[in-house]
Amino acid sequence: QVQLVESGGGLVQAGGSLRLSCAASGRTFSGYVMGWFRQAPGKEREFVAYISGSGGSTDYVDSVKGRFTISRDNAKNTVYLQMNNLKPEDTAVYYCAAAKLWGFRPELYDYWGQGTQVTVSS
Repeated sequence: QVQLVESGGGLVQAGGSLRLSCAASGRTFSGYVMGWFRQAPGKEREFVAYISGSGGSTDYVDSVKGRFTISRDNAKNTVYLQMNNLKPEDTAVYYCAAAKLWGFRPELYDYWGQGTQVTVSS
């Protein structure tokens, strides 16, 4: 069982930055692929980024490549999403999730946080 708690969301102007954190419970954190997803009003949940258990492999949706960076600290059971050069279209609720399998489909992820709101004003 893994419990996930996100933090770090907020309101920021276009071009600004935010750093999201996701703290995980449990002793097997490094055994999970960790992902970040987002969901805007009226839209489906969208993959944003994921990182392997060791942190050695990452991948991103094309729309955030070069702007967002996913990282993890297994000693702190925490995964991060550094978001730079934010755009209004990045506005959404951001969720972290844990999976045993590597992938970008939400159904692969077994555990989810409650989400944190990110709002980017133009």
